[in-house]
Amino acid sequence: MRRYCITLMALMLSLLAQGQKNHHLDVAKNLDIFNQVYKNLDLLYVDTLNPNEVIGTGIKAMLRSLDPYTEYYPESETKNLKMMLTGKYAGIGALIRYHQKLKRVVIDEPYEGMPAAEVGLKKGDIVLSIDDSTMIDKDVSYVSSHLRGDAGSNFVLKIQRPSTGKKMSFKITRRSIKLPELPYYGMLEGGVGYINLNQFTEGCAKEVRRAFVDLKKQGATSLVFDLRSNGGGSEMEAVDIVNLWVRKGQTIVENRGKIKQATREYKTRLEPVDTVMPLAVLVNGETASASEITSGALQDLDRALIIGTRTYGKGLVQIPLDMPYNTNLKVTTSKYYIPSGRCIQAINYKRNGTGGYLERVPDSLTHVFYTAGGREVRDGGGIKPDVEVKNDSIPNIAYYLSASGRDSTEVMFDWVVDYINRHPTIASPREFHLSDADFDDFKQHVVKSGFTYDPVSEKQLKELEKTAKAEGYYEQAKEAFNLLESKLKHDVATDIDKHNDILRQMLELDIIAAYYFQAGAIEAGLQKDKQLKEAIRLLQSPDEYKKLLTPKKTA
Repeated sequence: MRRYCITLMALMLSLLAQGQKNHHLDVAKNLDIFNQVYKNLDLLYVDTLNPNEVIGTGIKAMLRSLDPYTEYYPESETKNLKMMLTGKYAGIGALIRYHQKLKRVVIDEPYEGMPAAEVGLKKGDIVLSIDDSTMIDKDVSYVSSHLRGDAGSNFVLKIQRPSTGKKMSFKITRRSIKLPELPYYGMLEGGVGYINLNQFTEGCAKEVRRAFVDLKKQGATSLVFDLRSNGGGSEMEAVDIVNLWVRKGQTIVENRGKIKQATREYKTRLEPVDTVMPLAVLVNGETASASEITSGALQDLDRALIIGTRTYGKGLVQIPLDMPYNTNLKVTTSKYYIPSGRCIQAINYKRNGTGGYLERVPDSLTHVFYTAGGREVRDGGGIKPDVEVKNDSIPNIAYYLSASGRDSTEVMFDWVVDYINRHPTIASPREFHLSDADFDDFKQHVVKSGFTYDPVSEKQLKELEKTAKAEGYYEQAKEAFNLLESKLKHDVATDIDKHNDILRQMLELDIIAAYYFQAGAIEAGLQKDKQLKEAIRLLQSPDEYKKLLTPKKTA
């Protein structure tokens, strides 16, 4: 029997070695083919090839057969990778956008305390030139690349202010810009503290710790941690943030990859700040990656209530690799598993003959895991909140009024810029509201502009008409179609009145951001936040809070 087992093991090892040999042979063969294809193209093709473009396209096509997070960065794009990893870049610190009607790039939002705000740039300023280079008829990417540069370098920015038509020049010194990962924190009603974190960049855990300690000093007895629309970032920062509320030495996340170096376990390293304060974490469909590690670990350890809607479901881990000639590769090396043992990756990125395709894991194929206290949780499909609260959907008219880019009318943007120019100051973020006269002025501005939009219901009716004609029953249903079409005809003024509350809030937040920056807009937006209100209610209802963190009894 022993001899049989040894023989079987030897056979398996032999087959494995043969498989590896065949794999290495296939790799060498295909690399040789690729090399020969390019050499012959370069020699024989009718036009001269650009090797950076042709080979770069080949590399990117290869990576498209994998998952969307494995990416190649040529030398010209390595700064983008660095900014993504650190949240830092050198520039003026402002969002810019393309104004479709003007066919120009304009300033959208200067960041607080950054060069753009310090020199006096305002929302709506039209970018004309940077030093001696004209920015007229250039796109956002082109203008952005010229605004950025080495920290400490100077340039002259020429703009036109739409309120006066006056052309103005500003001498600006580029600085190292760090996007605000923690744009706002503060005290809410009933002793509830609130922290908003929008990315997991280097050092953000220290910022969250500082904010949390400050809130405790201000008398916070419970906390709302807002991770909505946080796309993630550093895994280690996520572990250190969880560590604020979880004991030292607790396993938070484990990476499992094909090679030993990609397999790693992350534990909390420090003494926590507070292990008993009631916590609520807000999440939504754009909460991803490190945000899901944070919210998922706190759920698995029964340390917080998760409130909102199901998260994105990114359970993959990437590492950056330095490549030859100052290029980089960001490659997916492992999946991560949170304390219950589950991986929350929602999509399988499978390979077939034509490249990668998506396959979302159906709920019926997910598996049950258990939190530290025995509550059921599931893998595959993101983090399902303990309490689901959906925010109000954005009406179609609001989308088209606020959109930027190719399909934009810029009508809302222009009205906000005009309002800002007519009002040197406004009330504080919590107290500012548009008057009925202001909103009526906005409505008249939209109507006079000739704004139209494409209602979804009308578009779907047209598609149904096409189907009816193709299937031959349109004529007998023509009267019903005409009646329905007349009912669906939209009147812009009526639609604006119908969605008064949402449009008014969108306008107010946009205006507030121009005076009080991102922090002010967040503070103002919390007043009508359904998910936040439910979080506060549960934090102030100890029995209900405790019950939700207790496993359900089975008969």
